[in-house]
Amino acid sequence: MRINPNLSEWINLIARWIHVFTGILWIGQTYLFTWLDHQLTAEEAALKENEAAQVWMVHSGGFYVVEKRKQAELTRRLHWFRFEAALTWLSGMVLLVLVYYMGGALVDPDVRDISVGTATAIGVGLLILAWIVYDLLCLTPLVKHEMLFAVIAYLLVVCVAYGLTHVLSGRAAYIHVGAMFGTIMAANVWMRILPGQKRMIAAMREGTQPDLALATRAKQRSKHNTFMVVPLIFTMISNHFPTASYGHEYNWLILSALILAGWIAAKFIRRA
Repeated sequence: MRINPNLSEWINLIARWIHVFTGILWIGQTYLFTWLDHQLTAEEAALKENEAAQVWMVHSGGFYVVEKRKQAELTRRLHWFRFEAALTWLSGMVLLVLVYYMGGALVDPDVRDISVGTATAIGVGLLILAWIVYDLLCLTPLVKHEMLFAVIAYLLVVCVAYGLTHVLSGRAAYIHVGAMFGTIMAANVWMRILPGQKRMIAAMREGTQPDLALATRAKQRSKHNTFMVVPLIFTMISNHFPTASYGHEYNWLILSALILAGWIAAKFIRRA
């Protein structure tokens, strides 16, 4: 299916504006809150019992104090951060469909001579399957052992990178790995983090003790998101450097290295 080139360009431009802008908001908020949580956890360890941990900050001519609580004052306005994730993912999917599924950049006969329909099914199937596998892994005891979980996750991602670069065009393979991370991140927000937060608030409204395990799981998924976003950005930027990335003979190996570098960078960024 082809659409008018002028209309396609306008949709592409608008979708990219939305994708970049909402992505900045989402990523910035995610890193701010994970940084705050790290700082508050360190403060809690240094304080005496019953003392409230606080983080003081200065920005734009004002002083800000943040305090983490296990209970919310439901009479106060509660600020939610959720639509940035949805809009970033939706605009990204529009671009994926426009540029790859309808734009002719999905298949490279020199890599694998398959139909666009087959390649599209592989791409969409990957996004769905990746979320299912990741979510199931998070429900196993493996998630309590961060290093082992990370090693297994990395090996799975390397397998995906190798497989995609031998089926789709190099450019499409790279962007689908990024889309895989983005899909998992958005699903974390809307299918795991937000529902858990809503159940905690509902328990408070009923006057019962909220399940703190929900908070732990939400924190864990948010932490995972901070690690996935850096290699996601790498895959987007790599499209501007075909010789050094997706066009290289060992493009899957370069992609695997970029992902590992992204995870290492995220570890430092989270604590900066």
